[in-house]
Amino acid sequence: MLFYFSTVTKPKYNRQTLTINQKPNILDSILTINNLTKKFGYLTAVKNLTFTINKGNVYGILGPNGSGKSTTLGVVLNVVNKTEGDYHWFDGNTTTHDALKKVGAIIERPNFYPYMTAYENLKLVCKIKGVDYSKIDEKLKIVGLDERKDSKFRTYSLGMKQRLAIASALLNDPEILILDEPTNGLDPQGIHQIRSLIKEIASKGTTILLASHLLDEVEKVCTHVVVLNKGEKLYSGRVDEMISSHGFFELKTDKHDVLMEFLENNTSFGKLKVEDEIITAFLNEPLDASTFNKLLFDKGITLSHLVKRKESLEEQFLQLTDNN
Repeated sequence: MLFYFSTVTKPKYNRQTLTINQKPNILDSILTINNLTKKFGYLTAVKNLTFTINKGNVYGILGPNGSGKSTTLGVVLNVVNKTEGDYHWFDGNTTTHDALKKVGAIIERPNFYPYMTAYENLKLVCKIKGVDYSKIDEKLKIVGLDERKDSKFRTYSLGMKQRLAIASALLNDPEILILDEPTNGLDPQGIHQIRSLIKEIASKGTTILLASHLLDEVEKVCTHVVVLNKGEKLYSGRVDEMISSHGFFELKTDKHDVLMEFLENNTSFGKLKVEDEIITAFLNEPLDASTFNKLLFDKGITLSHLVKRKESLEEQFLQLTDNN
C-alpha cells in the first residue's frame, strides 16, 4: 500500500564508543527520535531508541527481520502509535500533520490501479496531494519511466512498479524520502536500478531514510546507519566509520595451539575465531602483515597461510549482534 501523507487530517565493541555523540545543528535536523519505545502486548518491538536524521544524507536502519525497523518508520509516519518516548520533525515547532506534507514515503508494496496508465495513476496522486500535474513528467523522467508513462500499471515489472511508487512519493518535492525494504523481491537488475536511483535522488539534495535487512545495500547506498537488533540500537553513525577498524588476519600453522596461546595473550588482538584450521584474529590496533609474520617467526611459529583483510560491514554487524 502507498501512503499519501500530505492529506493525513571477544572483546565486543563498546556501544558508547560506536555512537557518534556530536550534537547536530537543529537547523539541519529533519527527524529527531528520543527514547522511543513501542510495545505490542508483552512484545517490545522498539526499546528506548534515540537517533537524529540530518539533512543531505542517506540513512539506513539496518537489522534482521523483527528488529523494529518497520515499526520505527510506522511510528514517525503517524500510522503506528508509540508507547513511550518522543519524536519530532524538523525544528520541533512543526506539527506532525504539517511535517508529513514535506515527507515522501513508501512503507508497503506499491498499490496502484492496474487498468490505468502510470500517468493516470500519478494524476490521482497529484489530486490527493494538491500537486500540479506538471510535476508528473518531471518525476517520471527521474525514475526512468517517461517512455512508459502511457503503459498500464499491470504491464509493469516489479522493479518498474517500485520506481513508479518512488515517482509518486517525489511528486510533492519532499525534503525526505522514506523507503521500507526498497529492493525486496526484485531481481538483480531491478535491485541495481533502485539503488542507482536512490543515490541519484540523494545527490540532488533529498535526504533519504531507508530500512533494510541487507548489509550489502546499506554499505553501497548509505552514508549513515542505525543498527537495530531486537528493538535496541547497537550503533548509530557513519557507515565508513563503522567499518574503519584495523582489520583482521587469517592464519594457519602447524603449531596451532601455540599460535592460539600467543594471540590470546597479545593485547594487539581482540576476538578470535577458528574454522577449518584457519584462525581469524581481529586487530585492536594497527599491525602490518610483514611485521606480524617476523614477530611470529622469531618466536618459532611459521605460518603456512597469512592474509590480512579489512573488515566489511557484515563482519562489524555480526560482532555487534553476537549474543545480543
